[in-house]
Amino acid sequence: MKIWLDMDGTIADFYGVEGWLNYLQNEDTTPYSAAKPLINMSLLARYLNKLQAQGHEIGIISWGSKHGSDDFLVKIGIAKFYWLAKHLPSVNFDYIKIERYGTNKLTVTGGGILFDDEERNRTTWGNGAYEPEKIFEILSQMIKAA
Repeated sequence: MKIWLDMDGTIADFYGVEGWLNYLQNEDTTPYSAAKPLINMSLLARYLNKLQAQGHEIGIISWGSKHGSDDFLVKIGIAKFYWLAKHLPSVNFDYIKIERYGTNKLTVTGGGILFDDEERNRTTWGNGAYEPEKIFEILSQMIKAA
């Protein structure tokens, strides 16, 4: 099964970066690199690595900025890759997809389980979509079920 994690507001405290909106309006990627983790990354890495060893595929599905150029989207993608390498260095993701803001995440991933802070993403995903607060509970259940 594929397990997908959103980044901003789910595992990364993007919205906690002071002045994040101003940065985005100026096409500055600072919030994407400066965001602190929202959850225990060491525990998340252990769970993801166990699940991957059990045959699950692990992916990131995240949007770029609501506004901005194509060049800015590329820069956002690079910043997010570096953030993941810094905070989850032991996880070898099967997929990392940084899509345009508003892209239907189900369409570009093919399904599985999604953890996302945005309700509309969970709604369009349907069954198997969870709020970030459920990450450790659901992943733990999956590990035990194997």
